[in-house]
Amino acid sequence: MEVNIKKIVGVWTLGYSLDKHTTRSTPTGPNQAAHMQFDTIRSEAGEALFQLKYRSDFSQVSLIAQQMNESFSEAFSSVGLVIPMPPSKVRFRQPIIEIAKEFARLKGIPCYENLLVKTSETPPMKDITERDDKVSTLIGAFTVYDVLTEGLFDVLIIDDLFDTGSSLEAATKVLKNYSKIRNIYCNCN
Repeated sequence: MEVNIKKIVGVWTLGYSLDKHTTRSTPTGPNQAAHMQFDTIRSEAGEALFQLKYRSDFSQVSLIAQQMNESFSEAFSSVGLVIPMPPSKVRFRQPIIEIAKEFARLKGIPCYENLLVKTSETPPMKDITERDDKVSTLIGAFTVYDVLTEGLFDVLIIDDLFDTGSSLEAATKVLKNYSKIRNIYCNCN
């Protein structure tokens, strides 16, 4: 997979993305239901994620996780566990959790999908205009469950897309209050 690594800056220790998701999207007109249609060009990583999330092509999980492992193993060498970003949409099989579990398997470290949990509903983030309001809303929706043994851990939060960074900022702020976490790294696809 061809990637164009992007550093993502925020309240976390270090973060990277495999690539920009969409390189171009041009409106082509409404369909029969009056919904605007687009001619969209995605990066290879963006297309793999699109096929996984919106076409349920779970064969993309191993491709994405393998590329993450190849691209970021050195940068995230101190990471002792993986935390998937809590999904915002209920699905039978969660793409980001599958990617996180596979990446953790490749690294030989645990994946804790029940450490950071979204415990309350939030309005769609696209409906909240102010970034600080998005972060506040999400901070109030996340809960950390004390599932770790004794120790101090460097963790990697894996999320699917990086737009404004609001969800990663909220997750990082909540996790920083958990006494068993030292450094928080972030990866988006």
